[in-house]
Amino acid sequence: MKNFKAIAGILLSGLFLLSFTNISLRKTLDDGLTIGQIAPMSTLEMPNVDNSMQTLEKLKMKKGLLVVFSCNTCPFVVGSSDFAGWEKQYNELHALSQKSEIGMVLINSNEGKRADEDSFEAMQKHAKEMGYTMSYLLDKNSVLANAFGANRTPHVYLLDKDLKLVYKGAIDNAWDPKRTEENNSLKNAIANVSNSEVVKVNTTVAVGCSIKRVNK
Repeated sequence: MKNFKAIAGILLSGLFLLSFTNISLRKTLDDGLTIGQIAPMSTLEMPNVDNSMQTLEKLKMKKGLLVVFSCNTCPFVVGSSDFAGWEKQYNELHALSQKSEIGMVLINSNEGKRADEDSFEAMQKHAKEMGYTMSYLLDKNSVLANAFGANRTPHVYLLDKDLKLVYKGAIDNAWDPKRTEENNSLKNAIANVSNSEVVKVNTTVAVGCSIKRVNK
C-alpha cells in the first residue's frame, strides 16, 4: 500500500508539472506583444527571398512598419474555394503602406514545414509566382514569432515610427461569410498612423492557420 501511494504521488506530481508547463507555453505564445510596447529583435538579421539579409529596423520607413506573419500554404493566406485568401491584398497593402511612409514585410515562421512547403527555396518560388513587391523573410526556429507572440498566418502587427505596436490582429473581416459590413481594421489603422492619429481600434482577433513551430 505504501508503494502504491508513493507511485500515485509521483504520477500526480508529474501531471501537475506537465499541466503547468503547458499553461506556461500557451501564455508565452498567446500573450505576446501588447499595444504600446516596442517590437523585440528589431535588429535580428533574416534572409530575404532576394538573398539579401534584412532586419525590421532596416525595413522601417519614416512613419513605421507593417509586419505580417505569413506562409506559402495556409488557405487563409493563399485562398480556398470558400475564401480568396489575404495574400491577394498584400501588394495593395504594400502600396498603401509606402504611400503612408510605412514599410511592410512578410515573415515566414513555419519552421515545422521548413523541409518542404515552407522551405526558403519554396518561399522564393512562391514570392515570384505571386509577384510580391515587399520583402519576404525566413524566421529561423520561429524566434521572431515567439518574441512577438504571433500564432496565426496571417497575423498582423503595425508598428509606429519608434517601432511601438499600435495595431495587431487581422487584416479585415473578409473571411467571414456571415459579415454584415466590411471591417477594414488594418487599413483604418494605417490611415491613423499616416495622419499621426491614435489608432481607434488597435486590436482584433487574428484568424488563420497556426504557425508550425518545432518543439525542442
